[in-house]
Amino acid sequence: MFDPGTYTLETKNLPILSTLQSWKYGFESPFKAEVYFVNTRRFTDLKWGTKNPIMLRDKEFGPVRLRAYGTYSIRVEDSATLIQEIVGTDSHFTTDEITNQLRNEILTRFTSILGKSGIPILDLAASYDDLGEFIAGKIRPEFEEYGLELTKILVENISLPPAVEESLDKRTSMGIVGDLKAYTQFQAAESLKAAAENPSGMASGGIGMGMGFAMAKQLGESMSAPNQPPPSANMPPPLPQTAQFYVAIDDKQAGPFSMDEIKQKINKRVITRETLVWKQGMKNWTKADMSLELSSFFASVPPPLP
Repeated sequence: MFDPGTYTLETKNLPILSTLQSWKYGFESPFKAEVYFVNTRRFTDLKWGTKNPIMLRDKEFGPVRLRAYGTYSIRVEDSATLIQEIVGTDSHFTTDEITNQLRNEILTRFTSILGKSGIPILDLAASYDDLGEFIAGKIRPEFEEYGLELTKILVENISLPPAVEESLDKRTSMGIVGDLKAYTQFQAAESLKAAAENPSGMASGGIGMGMGFAMAKQLGESMSAPNQPPPSANMPPPLPQTAQFYVAIDDKQAGPFSMDEIKQKINKRVITRETLVWKQGMKNWTKADMSLELSSFFASVPPPLP
């Protein structure tokens, strides 16, 4: 192994056996030597991505299929291991000859980690950095077996199938529109205005005139009707939903549990002051007695005996 620099290749660079075998040449004989140059810089912008969709079960949308892609970067950490395990006698070995294998290992780990994470689909975008760091830590030992170091892995996008994305866009549009009845009336008024500006189009047939009269009647009824509050205005507001917590029991995630269930588990000492809990909106897991909602439950529970 030669570090970066300039060298003169002589018989003394080889094991002593080569010198002993060259005794009949006065120990100055020419010899054959294969020299492999290994580039130790960082290779960046290597691509990875799912060939087939990943099947997952989401709590909100049910069974879904996801696609993901991103980039990663590597560098040669152990040149001898790389040549022995992968390169062999290949006179010109490039990253393209190993990227397929590396990509498959990344995808295997990524699929397993994403399936076990339980992260809702709509919250995945906020976890790209954490997923990349977690996957890199899990897969680095496998890269080291090839003499490579996985320096970084990035998750660029996790997407749903086009049909599901289209349905999701419609659902988002309905949320933005709000009152569908008012929106329908507005559309009817706009259509009537367009028909008035183009009378030839509406008068081209009896169907067009009938549509115009029907639209005008509907618009007139909607404008003449008194402004009555919607039925929901006379109904009491929905009961406030209590917070639900996830709990770490025996190093496993359990839940979510309601406040009543949490209180019962505290009384049964299933949940202690040191138990880690998390709910939506919290950044990290925290101890149960550090949570404002749960700290009052421990007031009636004596601490453990010394």
